Order: sequence, then C-alpha cells, then structure tokens
Amino acid sequence: GVGRPDGRNAGYYIQPTLFTDVRPDMRIAQEETFGPVATITAYADQDEGIRIANATEYGLSATISGDPAAAAKVAGRLRAGLVTINSWSPDIGAPFGGYKQSGNGRENGRYGLTDFMEVKTITGLPGDVREGKPAEAGA
Repeated sequence: GVGRPDGRNAGYYIQPTLFTDVRPDMRIAQEETFGPVATITAYADQDEGIRIANATEYGLSATISGDPAAAAKVAGRLRAGLVTINSWSPDIGAPFGGYKQSGNGRENGRYGLTDFMEVKTITGLPGDVREGKPAEAGA
C-alpha cells in the first residue's frame, strides 16, 4: 500500500509495497530500493530472467524461489554478491557485499576481515632478514 505507516510523521517511511508489471527499463527495476518494496517482472524463460537480473548497474543480492537444484544452477549465473535460495537471510559468518555498483569489498567472514587490514611490501632488506633471521644490532 501507499502512505506512511502509523506513528511515522516525519522522515522517509513507506508501507510495504508490491509493484507489479514492472518492465526492465523502468527506474525501479534499474536502481536499488532499500525498504519494504518488491517488484514483479515477467519474463519468457529462465535465460531471459537471468539476462534481466544481470542487466543493471547493481548487484547487491538476489533471491530465487523454487526447486533448490534448479535454483543452484541459476545462482551461479547471477551477478550478485549474495544469492539466497528459498531464504532471505545470509549466514552470519558468510561474507556480505555486492557486485558492480553495489559496493566493493566484503563484510563478515574471512574476506570481510581482510577489508580492515593493510598490506605492506618492504623491499631492500638484507638477505638475513629476508630469510627470517634477526638483523644484528647496529646493522
């Protein structure tokens, strides 16, 4: 539905809304919507559905419903950082982040941890230090 939820008199709040008959060229199909909003877009076959899903600048997440084995084949073809099958939530320890314009890097998991690290290269060290032997004092 449209309108503000009760008790939300200021700010940008909307009630859960479902948009039907959404065409791939519509703005709502091409941009990320953060809120209680879902869209329904018709497609002729699985390949067209995948093309439509991948033909945006964004790729934060995707959800596939239906037969898990068939969904697993589709999941690998989607350009999204998170794909859920018959679910809505990732594993808390799994890396999270988008593809394309949906951000870079990852949060959570081992990959997320590396985003908070800095890599340093040091060149020109004496041979002993390179081989793991401590440098002598005053060297």
